[in-house]
Amino acid sequence: MNPGSRRQLAWVFDLNKCIGCQTCSVACKVLWNDKEEGADHQWWMTVNTQPGRGTPRDWETMGGGYPGNDGIQLGKLPTPEEFGGGWDFNYDEVLRGGHGRSVHLEKTSGSKSWGMNWDEDEGGGEFPNAYYFYLPRMCNHCTRPACLEACPSDALFKREEDGLVLRDEDACQGNEQCARACPYKKIYFNKARKVSQHCIGCFPRIEKGVAPACVRQCPGRAAFIGFLDDEAGYVSKLVRKWKVALPLHPEMGTEPNVYYVPPLAPAPLREDGGFDENAQRIPMAYLESLFGGSVRGALDVLRSELDRKRRGLDSELMDLLILYRWQDALGHLDRDPAEITWS
Repeated sequence: MNPGSRRQLAWVFDLNKCIGCQTCSVACKVLWNDKEEGADHQWWMTVNTQPGRGTPRDWETMGGGYPGNDGIQLGKLPTPEEFGGGWDFNYDEVLRGGHGRSVHLEKTSGSKSWGMNWDEDEGGGEFPNAYYFYLPRMCNHCTRPACLEACPSDALFKREEDGLVLRDEDACQGNEQCARACPYKKIYFNKARKVSQHCIGCFPRIEKGVAPACVRQCPGRAAFIGFLDDEAGYVSKLVRKWKVALPLHPEMGTEPNVYYVPPLAPAPLREDGGFDENAQRIPMAYLESLFGGSVRGALDVLRSELDRKRRGLDSELMDLLILYRWQDALGHLDRDPAEITWS
């Protein structure tokens, strides 16, 4: 653990339950930067289709982090067009302009070639064995944050009480070294304020005992939060006990604290229309490229425990993932935000 943190909060997203509805993305956007000047293009939480180019476009090829543990790497800085988005539309003209059907909705500003979910549902494979799954992405609040090391103005820090990586915007000089160093490219630049910005882990909510918006608002019960050292918590059990929740691109060396239960998929179809139960629809090589070599073992455990449950046997792991009570996904952050007077 980072020496500046006593404990570490972590997120788990079950990719077998994420339906790509974008509720987490919209909840985050509306809460934190929907109306902020210079933040039109910012989506601190994104849900992209895999395989896909993601956002910013082709972020996985842009470098950063500590690849090979050879020291920090300053990667490529994404361009505004690679982030995409930031669109305005002619709503007033269409809805209130009195033009009837003579005008239609169209963009008036923003990216021309990319956006937060530009390649939604395209996926990979070929008929009849096409496949895709959804991947929620946010700041990983890494144990070894490359962004923090790269910042020349000491604007970034890791909170002692929960390990969140936060920014002092008064100290930020907007030189974007943090964005170059982040291998996940989840740091945005606000041109209006001339500062970099990223997910703050909903720390004002956490300080009141309320789960982050992305977790609490998930309608598919796919998101979990909790301390990694809380052995009774769902997050700790999924990450450390059962080892079925894995970090994204662990080879980047930042020790991210957002974890994923990898996707199972239907068996591929044979030419005769039957299922080939001995084959994998989502190529293992692709899953390993995302989650490392541990994904094979994680999938084996998931299949084994799923089989137990189907045969009527007890399975703690399946009970955790089924999540009979949605409040259990919130860990100690189960307070109702409606009961709080927010200042």
